[in-house]
Amino acid sequence: MAGLDASLKEMMAIDGAIGAAIVDYNSGMALGFLGGDKDLDLQIAAAGNTEVVKAKMRTMESLRLSDHIEDILITLGTQYHVIRPVSGRGGQGLFLYAALDRGRANLALARHRLKQIEERLEI
Repeated sequence: MAGLDASLKEMMAIDGAIGAAIVDYNSGMALGFLGGDKDLDLQIAAAGNTEVVKAKMRTMESLRLSDHIEDILITLGTQYHVIRPVSGRGGQGLFLYAALDRGRANLALARHRLKQIEERLEI
């Protein structure tokens, strides 16, 4: 089991990581974040990606899909943004958010690492 700070540090240890946040998608507030810079405001990213998660959940409900979201990938020209909703252990209503430098990141490995971090997260 890993807490908030340890999980954020693990997320930043992913190859190519430029920012990481753990976000409450009910409020849009980041519970914690690491990294980011003048071009990546993680507070704004947390709020904006909350809308992405909510929209996808509404769409799944409208389609009557009885499944869960593993992750949502947004591919930019120079970055990957990976959103992974947290399930279980009191973490429901949260998501992990990682922004990765596309030139340095291995997307498959990053998704695998986020899954491991999500499974160990305890809030």
